[in-house]
Amino acid sequence: MIDLKLLREDPDRVRASQRARGEDPALVDVLLAADATRRSSISAADDLRAQQKAASKAVGAASADERPALLARAKELAEAVKAAEAEQAAAEADFVAAHRAISNVILDGVPPGGESDYVVLDTVGEPPVIANPKDHLELGEALGLLDMERGAKVSGSRFYFLTGYGALLQLGIMQLAVKLATENQHTLVIPPVLVRPEVMSGTGFLGAHADEIYHLEADDLYLVGTSEVPLAGYRADEILDLSDGPLRYAGWSSCFRREAGSYGKDTRGIIRVHQFDKVEAFVYCKPEDAEAEHQRLLDLERRMLALIEVPYRVIDTAAGDLGSSAARKFDCEAWVPTQNTYRELTSTSNCTTFQARRLSTRYRDENGKPQIAATLNGTLGTTRWLVAILENHQQPDGSVRVPEALVPYVGRSVLTP
Repeated sequence: MIDLKLLREDPDRVRASQRARGEDPALVDVLLAADATRRSSISAADDLRAQQKAASKAVGAASADERPALLARAKELAEAVKAAEAEQAAAEADFVAAHRAISNVILDGVPPGGESDYVVLDTVGEPPVIANPKDHLELGEALGLLDMERGAKVSGSRFYFLTGYGALLQLGIMQLAVKLATENQHTLVIPPVLVRPEVMSGTGFLGAHADEIYHLEADDLYLVGTSEVPLAGYRADEILDLSDGPLRYAGWSSCFRREAGSYGKDTRGIIRVHQFDKVEAFVYCKPEDAEAEHQRLLDLERRMLALIEVPYRVIDTAAGDLGSSAARKFDCEAWVPTQNTYRELTSTSNCTTFQARRLSTRYRDENGKPQIAATLNGTLGTTRWLVAILENHQQPDGSVRVPEALVPYVGRSVLTP
């Protein structure tokens, strides 16, 4: 949720953020009105409770002649308090709904617009010149790395088996990401992949994209689409010790996405699937440290992409493509030869205090006063990386060169049919 102090002091900034996202700026006025009504209802209920308390005292001190009138007044006040508390509860519910309806306020410099309005910040490496390149599925099947047909037989469309060196290659990516993360002060975590509704909602994933999430109705639990979710919930309702700097984690988990609304998009191969593995970096820090931590996460992602030796570019994602929790997001997109374009491999988001406010994750400032923490996340490796590795490192004879950093995990420097 956004900072109410910012809302009250600078509502125009929140309206501008909404417009940049392509969302309704009128929601700001709805929230301002709900905030005013809520505060007014609290004041009214408090005032009536004070009157009721005074009336009760008066009854105890009253004479026999005065008592009936005072008892009647006390009864009236009790009923009024009950009604005021009901109004306060309704006002609170309206306020919470209005508060949660507004996405995080974007940071200065974020490009306005939608998915195609990103800004390219950097391009690294030259796309390889490959005559008649084969796509990752053709290569993967010929090399015995993946099996889409049996994945569909067992689980349905957009499921797959990774087999042999394909499985080793994915495990190599994950272990390389873990090695980089742990060498850079991130504590490795293998989290639950089922979370409670309050955790999923707290991270902002039950908004516009709720239909992409698998929900187990019998248990009222959600399958996570990223370990960002359980890691954000990991320290919910806690006061963190950030006196020695940010708390950094790296979560390795299987992830699940329904990919609702994406039918017809990337149906071939493993670019857009229902289940995949991922290593996700996650950071809790003081708000003033968040931008520096964001750049640090981006640097880790760049180092991972350098290790798998693929050309990539870094984009500053436009406001309308951020997701509700992020105030700024950088994507690293790798070159995919058969598509003749760049496709997202990593994403790192600065969520400022938006998630932590929902999840009541705080720290103590230099005066010992609790303050809302900031949270950030960043991808360090996923199953999708196999696409970029196979296609960029394919050889004319149908073999695929294994990036040097992955050879110790795979056990071979070249994968042959």
